[in-house]
Amino acid sequence: MTTTSITVQSIFASATVSNFDEALIWYEKLMGRPADSKPIPGMAQWRNMGGAGLQVWKDDKRAGNGIITIVVPELEVELERLSRQGLQLANKIEGDFGRVAQIFDGEGNRINLAEPPKRFANN
Repeated sequence: MTTTSITVQSIFASATVSNFDEALIWYEKLMGRPADSKPIPGMAQWRNMGGAGLQVWKDDKRAGNGIITIVVPELEVELERLSRQGLQLANKIEGDFGRVAQIFDGEGNRINLAEPPKRFANN
């Protein structure tokens, strides 16, 4: 049996929400800009962020159960920016793995901001 790897053009992390309009305001603060597009009703997306993207979907049944990890080069810079936007940090953890800060959107989706150890910064 021959196997081939999937060809990936990009990957989107997704958050599901029940209050789409309110969530868009929150995610615009998180991302620091409006969504790049709203291609279909109940979905907004931010594209071309280091080969990845973020989508926010209206989905009442799945709302608030997401976990998204965004790897950032300088965690403190992002935390300061988010604080100026009124977004509050829930937890901050440090160790050999690097540094992670967690925040939650208004529906309970967890967003991990992760700064890898400097020895892994280019991976």
